[in-house]
Amino acid sequence: MKEEALKILEKYWGFREFRPQQLEVIESILDGKDTLTLFPTGGGKSICFQVPALIKEGICIVVSPLISLMEDQVNALQQINIKAMAITGGISYTDLDRNLDNCIFGNFKFLYLSPERLQQEIVRERLKQMNINLIAVDEAHCISQWGHDFRPAYRNISELRELLPEVNIAAFTATATKDVVKDICEQLKFEDPDIHQKSFERTNLQYEVIKTEDKYFRLTQILRDDSAIIYVRSRNATQEISHFLNKQGITAAAYHGGLKKEEKSKKFEQWLTNKISVMVATTAFGMGIDKPDVRTVIHIDLPESMESYFQEAGRAGRDGKPSRAIILTNSGDIPVLKNQFLNNLASVEDVKLLYRKLNAYFRIAFGEGENTEHDFNFASFCHQYQFNSHKAFNALQLLDRCSILRLSQNYQKRTEIQILLSGNHLDNYLDENPRYAHLLRSILRNYGGVFENLIPFNLASVCDKANLSEKESIKIFEELNDKEIIEFNLSKHDASITFLVPREDDSTINPVASFIKEYNKTKRDKIEAVLEFVQNDNVCKQVQLLKYFGEKNPPACGKCSVCLKEKKELTRDDMNEIYLKILRLLKKGPQDSREIITNLDYSETAILKVISLLCEKGILDRTPNNKYKIINK
Repeated sequence: MKEEALKILEKYWGFREFRPQQLEVIESILDGKDTLTLFPTGGGKSICFQVPALIKEGICIVVSPLISLMEDQVNALQQINIKAMAITGGISYTDLDRNLDNCIFGNFKFLYLSPERLQQEIVRERLKQMNINLIAVDEAHCISQWGHDFRPAYRNISELRELLPEVNIAAFTATATKDVVKDICEQLKFEDPDIHQKSFERTNLQYEVIKTEDKYFRLTQILRDDSAIIYVRSRNATQEISHFLNKQGITAAAYHGGLKKEEKSKKFEQWLTNKISVMVATTAFGMGIDKPDVRTVIHIDLPESMESYFQEAGRAGRDGKPSRAIILTNSGDIPVLKNQFLNNLASVEDVKLLYRKLNAYFRIAFGEGENTEHDFNFASFCHQYQFNSHKAFNALQLLDRCSILRLSQNYQKRTEIQILLSGNHLDNYLDENPRYAHLLRSILRNYGGVFENLIPFNLASVCDKANLSEKESIKIFEELNDKEIIEFNLSKHDASITFLVPREDDSTINPVASFIKEYNKTKRDKIEAVLEFVQNDNVCKQVQLLKYFGEKNPPACGKCSVCLKEKKELTRDDMNEIYLKILRLLKKGPQDSREIITNLDYSETAILKVISLLCEKGILDRTPNNKYKIINK
């Protein structure tokens, strides 16, 4: 068995040895056991199901959550002459029918499907006709309601047990706590599974939490010409930071979910081939990133969970060379994180209210509505009932997770706008055409990146701020579109809702109330874990991470921001040396704190501490333009 596996490995991938623990996973799968594999990002999970699938007769079904992830793996397999196919969205019934036939009769070895695709009757019928040798579930943490990327459709994968009772399942993830591991095994109906887990330790990664009031300036200190990813939470921030870096001579591109597919592909290719060094991205730039030479991953905003942080940080140094995972933070980040994720959690009462209003919105009578589907304009719904959109969306997701309804978001049907005139030309145009000014300036005040890309916006909210009716606003946007001042795409609905149970108001929600409370508690715990990680300057960052994932007594790494701080506690001699170097610098003329920090090889905290002491002692003073100078006595 080992010899055959090694032959396959060398024939297709050119390697003569497996990485640690890969062979054990492969042997478990070939023995017909259900397996759960927990390897950190870059740990070689795909090989673990690809090799046994190639050894055995038949085809391997791979369940994967992202189209980009599926396409990347299929392309990689095709490049080494392995027949693989991904069935993704937007495909006609005829093409779906033909592709499934090809998998039955065309000697394909891998078929990649989304969990939602598995629900289609035609897919299930054809799966029964295929000679399936393995079901591989990628990103298996998505199956767990306690995981950080919970996806309700993953819960239905276990139905394949009844459809294909003789086929074993292999599940893979890079991030899972003990509770999530237990939940994955229960949801996939594993009996006596083999669980293979590598330590989540990444010996080449240096974890750093850097406290700074000027994050943009710190970026210019950290980034070089090496490949890097900067994670932010908003689309506006991707545009602003990439623009700032390019002005500083650091090549960068913005990447977010609102970009067109062609633009995403172009930017990704430029970054992949090192034509640009920095990708500034939302978490839309996520799973499936397999660039080995990323030297630095920076989080400008605090992550929402330790799982997502570990996964994103793990995209650095996949080639095993020294790399950095950095969080830039200051005191203002904590209320932002709590406001975004904790203050918008939907309570049981919030869910009940939204459910009642949803039924009223679609005029569903008590005891009716089961299995009815409705086009849904989320923004209009929130506007009509004065709902906070973030809290309302969280409540809808909870109703989806509890199988009370199914929310299908149609990201191709959003109301979007791009301004085609440059800033100066637009100002002149609006001065000459004041009828359009108030509405367009409402867009400019509330949405960034509107000159660079088509960006989605909340029509109802903009109408409110411009004090115009929706009908009047649409008319103005359409006039501007005809005059090629803007590009405007109007959507009447951006989602659909299918009610899965009859309307019974509180009686519908009460049975799932305990789940909603537990879910919200888990969310709070995850945020608290992030805050503890960021604020704890006494325990090695790697130790904190590994303990979160259940590892006992992990060793200190010796190179994270905490370990280095312990090595570099400021002595009196250090303080004197910084003091003398600051005075030497300022004898040449006044400088601001940025200039001083840039010119001295000490931490920002240490330099600012010495500057503060020198000001207190009357040795330094500030000039009117906020630079430091020596006081001549």
